[in-house]
Amino acid sequence: MKEVNGLVVCEGCDAVYRRPALRPREIAHCARCGTELARHAGMQQRRLLPLAVASLILFAIANLFPIVEIELQGLHSQTTLAGAVLTLAGEGMSEVALLVLATTLLFPLVQLSVLCYLLVPLARGTRPPGFAALVGLLQALRPWGMVEVFLLGVLVAIIKLSGMATVVAGAALWAFVGLTVLLTVVVSFDPRGFWELAFDGPTQQDVREADEMKGMA
Repeated sequence: MKEVNGLVVCEGCDAVYRRPALRPREIAHCARCGTELARHAGMQQRRLLPLAVASLILFAIANLFPIVEIELQGLHSQTTLAGAVLTLAGEGMSEVALLVLATTLLFPLVQLSVLCYLLVPLARGTRPPGFAALVGLLQALRPWGMVEVFLLGVLVAIIKLSGMATVVAGAALWAFVGLTVLLTVVVSFDPRGFWELAFDGPTQQDVREADEMKGMA
């Protein structure tokens, strides 16, 4: 959906409509092809910031604490996500290590950091610098965060190892479980909703500019 001066362009047939004013739970569809034009975000926008902060906390736990502890014949071994990446790189699998590093650490961290950077000023009624570029970055990174794929791989590995050694789940594993759930909710938020937050009604920046213009008149 492209929004220009209150207009909405249908992604299915390029029909142009005035941007609809929706009530809670309402969804606007194109009269020509039925493509969804817009939907009311409800209270999701207000819940997004605390969910993003909670995700950052779980993300820190997931990366600072051991994922699992393995005991085999009296020997103990435990590792963190960063340790697993270094191990993969040391065993000649640099491409796999880079992929794991990007999809489970760098991209999710960038997403959550950008979310908090955008949402904190928007909650105060101001638009942060670089707003449009960062919303576009969020849209581009959405398919690349693969924490749930990593979690599934860890669970499969634990099941296979449990028959040969004693495997104890670490704090990071439970943090990854919670992080997967929260990221699913956070990432499901349509980045186009940021434009509604930023441009529906005057912001504090707009009010200041209006006051300055009045003072000059």
